[in-house]
Amino acid sequence: MAPARWLRRFRAPVSLLPEWSPHAPDRAVYVSTESGVWQVHAWDVRSGERRQVTDHPIGVVDGFPTLRGEGVVWFQDETGAEAGRWLVARFEGGDEARPFLPELPVGWSEGLAQAPGIVAAALSGEHGFAIHVARDGEPARELLRAPEPLRIGGVDEGGYLRAGLSADGRLLCLEHALHDDLLHPGLRVVVARTGETVADLRDEGLSVTARCWSPRHGDGRIAVSHEREGEERPALWEPESGRFQPLPIASPGPVWAADWWPDASALLLVELLDGRNRLLRYDLASGETSELPSEPGVILKARVRPDGSVWYLHEQGHRPRSVLDERGREVLPLRGAEELPARPYVSWRFRNPHGQEVHGFYVTPDGTGPFPVLMLVHGGPTSLDLDRWQPEVQAYVDAGFVVGMVNYRGSLGYGRAWRDALVGNIGGPELEDVNAGLDDLVARGIADPERAVIAGHSWGGYITLLELGLHPERWRCGVAGVPVADYVASYEDLSPLLQAYDRALLGGKTPAEVPELMRERNPIEHVDRVVAPVLILVGRNDSRCPYRQVLRYVERLRARGHPHELYEFDAGHASFDVEERIRQVATILDFLARHVPGVRVPDA
Repeated sequence: MAPARWLRRFRAPVSLLPEWSPHAPDRAVYVSTESGVWQVHAWDVRSGERRQVTDHPIGVVDGFPTLRGEGVVWFQDETGAEAGRWLVARFEGGDEARPFLPELPVGWSEGLAQAPGIVAAALSGEHGFAIHVARDGEPARELLRAPEPLRIGGVDEGGYLRAGLSADGRLLCLEHALHDDLLHPGLRVVVARTGETVADLRDEGLSVTARCWSPRHGDGRIAVSHEREGEERPALWEPESGRFQPLPIASPGPVWAADWWPDASALLLVELLDGRNRLLRYDLASGETSELPSEPGVILKARVRPDGSVWYLHEQGHRPRSVLDERGREVLPLRGAEELPARPYVSWRFRNPHGQEVHGFYVTPDGTGPFPVLMLVHGGPTSLDLDRWQPEVQAYVDAGFVVGMVNYRGSLGYGRAWRDALVGNIGGPELEDVNAGLDDLVARGIADPERAVIAGHSWGGYITLLELGLHPERWRCGVAGVPVADYVASYEDLSPLLQAYDRALLGGKTPAEVPELMRERNPIEHVDRVVAPVLILVGRNDSRCPYRQVLRYVERLRARGHPHELYEFDAGHASFDVEERIRQVATILDFLARHVPGVRVPDA
């Protein structure tokens, strides 16, 4: 008997965008689930030969080639807690992995960048944030250190970073929160070999982030993102001259630079509008913007190849992830890939109690409603729901649910005021918007209010537990994956970067410094009001939503004999093992089938 369709969706392999160095573009590195666990692979683009480089039980999700393409580098942590070190192996294989920068201690990666004659790496740990450089093949040494976040430019994009070192290796761009506001980072450019500050770029109360240096040696321009116009926009910054050139882009949504054309004549831009993306080319001489052909949906990453073609990572709610070029051709077919039937996402707008328009998506099963409804809350909170491929969502739809996904206040993509609405006010606007979305689905005749489930992971797990405690009458049951369950205890065990993020969310304060807010918005303060059964999933090595604080919440449920179930797994904030993710969703589906009338575990 063939496996159920929902299982096959999970097992169909996916990848990230291949990474390459501008000095060896045909020696690419990509990360995929072809082996059943996220692992790093080497790919000779010219010959087509591929090989799996890593075979780590926890999994590896970030890899890239060395500058000349002779090696493959990846960041590996041994437990899933995300602290580890960079390793390297030969591109062709035949040797054991070894430390890439052996002088560096174990820590949390804050980025690694390469240029001729120099490597820059950033780590955080209990003693703060440090920038290290290795010059001309010498051992790495510490260049800078700070108690607040100090990171290589563009670190959050992962892969072969193009916003860290300039093309000639002379300048190093750092993203920082030295002003103790990680939600609104600034930039500092230093001389890469000495650490001497060249220039700072910071807009008070606004974000400035690094995107990519010009690919031409000696060209001191870096493409950055700014918010001076209210929404994210691209600009060119020349740190040495101080020139800042905003690019005039007409769009209601955010737009950012993804890459340069190799001759530095144009920029590849990505536009985000209502959870979907477009690719644009901006000609620097004429100032003209033109749209590049791309499939409808979400473009998770895009880069320009040396021949001027564009590769991008694409997916849509009902279409699995794939690597395409600007002609729509598949660049990297994966072994074992298959396309299975899935339900499309419906773009959706409604009003919250303040009269503000909220955007999101919903997905319905076959048939007519009202259906049981699962409000699936995204994490972050500074993230968003996109029209993207999620086997978990499709599994719930197969089980009979309409799934609602709300880009509540705090989400990205709807302007800085929307994103910053949670600063000093966490756990309030999100609930208002999620509940307004549920009410709207009910009013449309799509959702049955008597069979409503609240669910989410990470910050979505935090909102789930708050909903169960503050609005117990609304929910038939709840599923909280790797949640913030006790905000105060969670902060104590976080990584340094996540502690800085929490302080930014709380208006520059620690949880202990806002006791009234914690009494109102900390889930454990409302645990005795929970009436619905709850399933909680937790990673034993989680450094984002730590294990200890989740167990404190579970002990409170247990002490009052409240119906609950706990699922523990041996990884961190998420598992990179496909079969473990299947076990988790199977546990969730079984829980839902037992507590929500009319819901079934899908078997076809």
